Amino acid sequence: MTEGRPPAAASASLWERDAEIATVAQALDLLCADQSSAGSLLVLRGEAGLGKTALLAETRRIAERRGCAVWSARGAETLRSVPFNVVRQLLQPALLSLLPEEAREYLGDWYDIAGPALGIADPQEASVDPQYVCDGLVAAVRRLARREWPLVLLIDDAHWADQETLRWLAAFAERLDDLSVLVVVARRPGEVSGDSARHLDAVAAAGRPVTSLRALTPEAAAGLTRATLGRHADDAFCREVWAVTAGNPYETVELLAKVQDSEVQPVEARAGELRALNRAARGGGLVDRLKGLGLEATQFAWAAAILGTGITVDMVARLATMDEAVARHCADLLCTARILTEPEPVGTQGAGAEREEGELEFVHPLIASAVYHSIPSGVCTAMHGVAAQIITELGRGAAQAARHLLKVHPDGDEELVEQLREAAREHLAVGAPDAARTCLERALREPPLPEVHAHVLYELGCATLLTAPAVTIDHLQFALGMPGLDGERRVDAVVRLSQALLHNDQLEEAVRTVEAEAARHEPGPVKLRLQAVQFMWEGIHGETVSPARSRRLAELAATCTGRDNAERALLILRGFDAMTHGESADEVLELCDRALVNGRLAPGLGWTDPEWGMELLMMLGSSYAYADRLDRAESLFAEALRVYTGAGWRGGHLSLANAFLGLAYRRQGRLRDAESTLREALVLAERVGRRLPLYWSATCGLVDTLLARGRTDEAWSIAEQYGFAPPYPSTIVLPDIRCVRGRLLLAVGRTEEGVHELEAAEKTAASRGGHNPVLSPWSVDLAKALADQDPARAAQLAADARRQAERFGTDTAIGEALRCAAALETGGRAVQLAAQAVTYLEASPCQYEHAAARVEYGIAARSVTELNRGLDLARACGAEGLVAQAREVLETGRGLR
Repeated sequence: MTEGRPPAAASASLWERDAEIATVAQALDLLCADQSSAGSLLVLRGEAGLGKTALLAETRRIAERRGCAVWSARGAETLRSVPFNVVRQLLQPALLSLLPEEAREYLGDWYDIAGPALGIADPQEASVDPQYVCDGLVAAVRRLARREWPLVLLIDDAHWADQETLRWLAAFAERLDDLSVLVVVARRPGEVSGDSARHLDAVAAAGRPVTSLRALTPEAAAGLTRATLGRHADDAFCREVWAVTAGNPYETVELLAKVQDSEVQPVEARAGELRALNRAARGGGLVDRLKGLGLEATQFAWAAAILGTGITVDMVARLATMDEAVARHCADLLCTARILTEPEPVGTQGAGAEREEGELEFVHPLIASAVYHSIPSGVCTAMHGVAAQIITELGRGAAQAARHLLKVHPDGDEELVEQLREAAREHLAVGAPDAARTCLERALREPPLPEVHAHVLYELGCATLLTAPAVTIDHLQFALGMPGLDGERRVDAVVRLSQALLHNDQLEEAVRTVEAEAARHEPGPVKLRLQAVQFMWEGIHGETVSPARSRRLAELAATCTGRDNAERALLILRGFDAMTHGESADEVLELCDRALVNGRLAPGLGWTDPEWGMELLMMLGSSYAYADRLDRAESLFAEALRVYTGAGWRGGHLSLANAFLGLAYRRQGRLRDAESTLREALVLAERVGRRLPLYWSATCGLVDTLLARGRTDEAWSIAEQYGFAPPYPSTIVLPDIRCVRGRLLLAVGRTEEGVHELEAAEKTAASRGGHNPVLSPWSVDLAKALADQDPARAAQLAADARRQAERFGTDTAIGEALRCAAALETGGRAVQLAAQAVTYLEASPCQYEHAAARVEYGIAARSVTELNRGLDLARACGAEGLVAQAREVLETGRGLR
């Protein structure tokens, strides 16, 4: 569009926007054509003033003419610290129009998670995992979108959106394929960095190619000039309009309005006045123009800029301490001067539907920014302080006041520190740990009183525990180095610090931290708790667990009756240690059962109880899993999944719950269930960070399961994609990481590398003083790998595996050792051993191993009956490789009878 003028109803900023409007219209055509059509996302990118907001307004007009529901929201420079600000603008009006029971019905299970973030439900007392809140918001919008089809979501100034909204938007954008909704996002290039930039990049990648808006051409600027001032505007004047504004549509419109106000004739002789007029419409010139309206109008504009949103004459009057009549007069002056305006009326389903009567907004974000930055520093700080006080007096909570408190200069204000701590608690309760961290970091700059300082650091460390272990470590170490943390809180801080060190793969330091704290205490419950935590971290340290350490643990556990949780913890740790070393499985089970109360976890030892953490219970469940009590292992891990899901923990805790439940399924032979659960664990682990122990658990379990299913190429692909190779973490990984890696290398034909990996596992077992041949089956796998090149060593390894299996005493361990022995024999001896393996594994709860034993026995005995039984078992397990092996032998019929 050049000389032609846009339709009268359209904004002047729509000149030369035919292509963009056509793209919007095409997207709306697809949206309205079929409710089953895929969703789409458009990103409009351009510098300030290039017409992004005008294009969104035109999108609204077109969409509403077609009967679409349109919800809109806008980021603001001064509101970026307010969590969920933009997504609340987007969704609150629609949700508040529902009755509470209707909102709960539509959001379903997500109501209690997403509701507090959206401001429509009271938050829980405990901290909520931000990833779970993000998932809840995605689910909420998806459900509402299906209800409101056809639905259009408009987000303006996304570069100024809060972190929590951008996290949700990035996640939502990835899931538009099966949801018929149109999302249009407008943003400036640059402006953001870090996580915000990453989220916006993800949004752009999920949409069509980004539309980058350009400035007006000289021809369009001339057309707009003549449309505004009259056709008599001469060419030289029109060219100067374009040159002065560089074709920026907003600046062009504002300049032409100034020309009209000043009654400047649009002729070449007056063109020289345009630059001075343009300076008055922007930056310092705008500030000078504002001052020209008088001190009271200036103060009104300052107060409006401080508020940023919800600008009403009443609120501004309170903040600027002026009479309401004077405030109304100022509002009229600022509207006439095109600095403030009343929001455009929108459809009842738009975000503006909930605006208060008489609410105002700045004509353009450029004006809002210019006014805000023009406020003298001291005045700005003072006004933020007053704004915080007003919000507090109105009972809107510390979290709402926090964005103003963050701007107040540090002054040792004890009350401000407490307000920021309360705001942090409110932020954590709705799943906004970044906002909580900001509040607590600001509280530290106040600074707090000496006796409070360490507590603020402790709270800061706890705020980042679920999402950033490295940050947690720094804060808790500082807190423990200061006076103030005493009693149970100090011990809790030490345990949390050691837990963060563990999950940051700093296990040796975790052990030293707890050991040093334990040395400070006299014998008693506190010391016993710290000793148990120390043994726990040492037990997780797969490389350095020594026989001497096991003896000390056994001696301490022998004094425990299970009368309190510290003693129960030591019983669990002793049971896990005995299991990993392949001691009697009966003793392992007896120790673990004594740690329970009537067969259930004791109060205070639950999955979300902070005193002990999840690691202890993971060790308990693992002991049951490898001692052939898979029913109890599954029950424990399934409970973890339910508890973490219900508590809204979507980070590392839920990843590990899925990984260990997948381990239980894998041990049971439910390979399909194991694979899906482990894939979910890996998705969650990726969100926390690669190379952490929980990431290895998910990856190792998935590779092991894929190998069991016979999908070797896919297992190798996963290993390559997710870095499943040395260097390994310092923590123990279940299933055994070197055994799985060795088995994978053997399966893809890299025999020498596989043998070296299994031999490394052998050295680790020797340093620890023994191993469980089911938990770490390196001897079985190595024996099979060496059968041809070194049969004597292979036979010795198989004999050792059988001896260790009989010591451990489970049907699975003995059956697997017999399978190995049978694989090294021929003739009648092989058949005899294979039959014995079947007998043991038939009594085992591990159905995959039973299926494999049946197939191997069928082949050795040339028995069609046994092969068919093995085939049926393999199919039930989802073991595709075993199925193919059995079917090939049955179909060829070689030597069968």
